[in-house]
Amino acid sequence: MQTVCNQTSGMVAVTRELSLSIAECQLTYLTRAGIDYEAAARQHREYVSILQQLGLEVIVLPSEASMPDAVFVEDTALLLDEVAVLTRPCSVRQRETLSVKMILERYRQVIEMECGSSLEGGDVIRNGRYLYVGQSTRTNRAGFEELCSIAAPYSYRVMPVDVRHCLHLSTAVSYLGDDTFLLNPDWVDKSLFAQYRVLETPPAEPWAANVLSIGGSIIIPSAFPATCELLERAGHSVKQVVVDELLKAEAGVTCMALVFHAAASSAGVLSPERPSSSDKQDEMEPAFQVHS
Repeated sequence: MQTVCNQTSGMVAVTRELSLSIAECQLTYLTRAGIDYEAAARQHREYVSILQQLGLEVIVLPSEASMPDAVFVEDTALLLDEVAVLTRPCSVRQRETLSVKMILERYRQVIEMECGSSLEGGDVIRNGRYLYVGQSTRTNRAGFEELCSIAAPYSYRVMPVDVRHCLHLSTAVSYLGDDTFLLNPDWVDKSLFAQYRVLETPPAEPWAANVLSIGGSIIIPSAFPATCELLERAGHSVKQVVVDELLKAEAGVTCMALVFHAAASSAGVLSPERPSSSDKQDEMEPAFQVHS
């Protein structure tokens, strides 16, 4: 889920090291091209370094050799202020959620979506109490309706958005903050965002709409210079990152991190009488690194 944070104090980013099997990742709209693992791993480390430089506390989960797409942790969960929602990714990726759940239980009560629903975090964009949910090949109506029921008690308004020609809603749209969206009008109906300020990606850079707004900066792949210029002209501070090899995996800069406030709102804090399930799983917790 895309979450904009202007201040990085108290913010956490969960990431995962690149799998050696990344070349076997799932692809839907891109033709498979060879991925240089060493180059991709170096680019991912540089991406993580930028998150650290911006002031986030970064948790780095170990790689999963048998899970090529596990580096794309955004798809495994949604972090609301009150609770964490463990999503239901496509069937071949559902094992990725277990280790993520163990981390998130340190910060939130975790609600797991039910079998039969399909929803990936890359299909959710948040603007305040509004959640825009992509109706894509990875998120179905049952997933949308279940998220509505989970979010309703916390006064979120959840709205469906049809997605075409790309994997997730966040491939086609990004929220920049200050009621401003960057989007590709060929992949999503821009009239759904008519009440906001909208910047359109240049036609020559259709994959450029996925950016990450953190700490007053917008992280964007260096592969999209025209979009970088567009954002700078609009008054945004742009921080470019080289992720060319990762883009071959149908990736973006939002999908490689789960970004959230460490402190939950009082409505979602676990009471002493209701211990987190993580208390029962201490011996099962995976090793991970924390950088701040």
